[in-house]
Amino acid sequence: MPSAQIATKRSSSPNSVIGPARTQRIDEMAVNPPGMLRCGVVVLLLLMAMTSESNRASARAEENPHDLTEMSLENLMNIEVYSASKYLQSSAEAPASVTIITSDDIRKYGFQSLAEILQSVRGFYVTYDRNYSYAGIRGFGRTGDYNTRVLLLIDGHRLNDDVYDEALLGTEFPLDVDLIDRVEVIRGPSSSLYGSNAYFGVVNVITRRARDVGGAEASTDLGSFGTYKGRLTYGHRFKKGLSAVLSTSFYRSQGQRRLFFIEFDNPATNNGIAENADGDRFGQVFGSAAYRGFTLQGVYGSRRKQIPTASFGTVFDDPRTRTSDQEGYLDLQYDHTFRREIVFTGRLYYDQMGYDGHYVYNYSQTSTPNIVVNNDFASGKRWGEDLKLTKQLLEKHKVVLGSEYRDNFEQDQGNFDFDPFTQYLDDRRSSNIWAAYGQDEFTVRNGLMLYFGARYDYYSTYGGSASPRLGAIYSPLHKTTFKVLYGKAFRAPNAYELYYQAAGQVGNRALRPEEIGTAEVVFEQHVRNHSLITADIFENRISRLIGQRPVASGALQFQNISAARARGAEVELESQWASGFKVQVAYTFQYAINLQTGSNFYNSPEHLGKLNCVLPLVGRKLFAGMDLQYVSKRITLAGGVARGYVVPNFTLFSQRVLKGFSVSATLYNAFDTEYGYPGGYEHVESVINQNGRNARLKFTYVF
Repeated sequence: MPSAQIATKRSSSPNSVIGPARTQRIDEMAVNPPGMLRCGVVVLLLLMAMTSESNRASARAEENPHDLTEMSLENLMNIEVYSASKYLQSSAEAPASVTIITSDDIRKYGFQSLAEILQSVRGFYVTYDRNYSYAGIRGFGRTGDYNTRVLLLIDGHRLNDDVYDEALLGTEFPLDVDLIDRVEVIRGPSSSLYGSNAYFGVVNVITRRARDVGGAEASTDLGSFGTYKGRLTYGHRFKKGLSAVLSTSFYRSQGQRRLFFIEFDNPATNNGIAENADGDRFGQVFGSAAYRGFTLQGVYGSRRKQIPTASFGTVFDDPRTRTSDQEGYLDLQYDHTFRREIVFTGRLYYDQMGYDGHYVYNYSQTSTPNIVVNNDFASGKRWGEDLKLTKQLLEKHKVVLGSEYRDNFEQDQGNFDFDPFTQYLDDRRSSNIWAAYGQDEFTVRNGLMLYFGARYDYYSTYGGSASPRLGAIYSPLHKTTFKVLYGKAFRAPNAYELYYQAAGQVGNRALRPEEIGTAEVVFEQHVRNHSLITADIFENRISRLIGQRPVASGALQFQNISAARARGAEVELESQWASGFKVQVAYTFQYAINLQTGSNFYNSPEHLGKLNCVLPLVGRKLFAGMDLQYVSKRITLAGGVARGYVVPNFTLFSQRVLKGFSVSATLYNAFDTEYGYPGGYEHVESVINQNGRNARLKFTYVF
């Protein structure tokens, strides 16, 4: 059969995606029932009335000792972070540009997914193709790369899988955002500690502990597009040092019932309208138990998403086209401080992932349809260990030494048609990785620190990679800090890029790792006790960038195709007052080019703006939050333009309305802005429009 007709989720056959309508902008019929909006307005008014009455009638509620809103900004700015050096240190001393998003931020800005959290971060932007969410960082947002250039962790546990190196960020992320205590975002290369994928940065999601839950919680969400979600969580600190958290969540959404795509606007394809083809659902389980130095954690998430865009040349307006993703792990960690203040951390883990895509094709070459369902799948399993020692030496040195081993004992990929059964790919692989690393934090004198770090990784698939990092942190004044940073990182070719050979794509076992070198200068200035100004400039240089290129047979192959450079500058002002008022304003300028062609990269906006604000309305009981994103225009794959946009989201969050009860209401895309994201190689659409105005109500009760 023609390769364009067998295109699958992980392939990019040009015959299936490039046509005369490629450069046209699509429109989307955003079905947004007015009744839902009226209901949202009524509830917002009721919330204000209820909270005002509760404030007058009730005594001051018991304060949560872990409530970050009670801390001064200076303390907040020096929350200890783990991810920058693999041990706790103040963010001012971390050898990186760091952003922390707290659980309080998540509640008051109405964030529903990790992708939305990252979209609010300085220098980040997110692309959603109505199946997966992709993070762009400092000018690089290559659609369809499955987030391989950012390392995603949960409590230090690696989530990038062993087949695609994919980091799941949207509803496919396996952890409920309500279980997040904070998210640590570490910009810049961190392969000197973490190895592959810590390329543009590291995102470490820190979960809530039993003390943060303190009993049982139940929450429910109701939203536009037939969306509902439920969660049950229990956390308790038992006698004799045992503590545990258990949680389960489910989510269902009908999605947009009618989506219009102008590229398919003809009678043969339902006049461009995809009906009931945008549904989304997931289920999640989380468990954690800690006893003395041991911590056992388990995470499992499963998501199924319909695909309305007819990607990869599938039949338009067929709701059977969908993907399913599963990801889970068990992680046992042991922490102990031995004599002479030697801190030992050991981790032993088991991971598994599964991907299953059903794609509906019409294989007919005549007017009579020949509909066939194609199945594309992958299965990955691995186990590994991570050993680390931390020691203070000679008063001025803090040394970290560690080793890792990962055994990817299952890296399977396959592709076949169901009926009649025809198999195109059955590839079964395994591989292993070992690494050793070290870092020295050298306090030269008061106010001056130097960092030296390096790591060596050996892959059974291609050989070794070395990753150094250097940094100097200088504080001439108590509230002024300069950071001068340099590091190299790499991204190893994954099993999909090396071995996938079907549907117009051939593998390339000769691939070499991508490499990036980053130079960065960061300036941080505290103003009084409530404001922080951060500014930085950076340059990224990439060599052996991996991308797809046609070969003699007409098929596509991943190759080390080019070199690239990105330069930019960022500035952010964050202020917070004792009343609870908080504001963050950030601007990023970034410019990324292909050094071989001199052309700008697609899906790379030059300007990003962020505005986040929390306004206390009634004491500590009712807050108004705003999360506003500005993204400038972007070049599409076809050379067109996805225009820039400004999208604000507004949230009313009320806590302690009644004992143990809190409510929030969020209006997303409040101005009903029409905007879209560039499509990928697999799409006919040049721009994929996003949802218009929609709303969500959330109720939480703590028993």
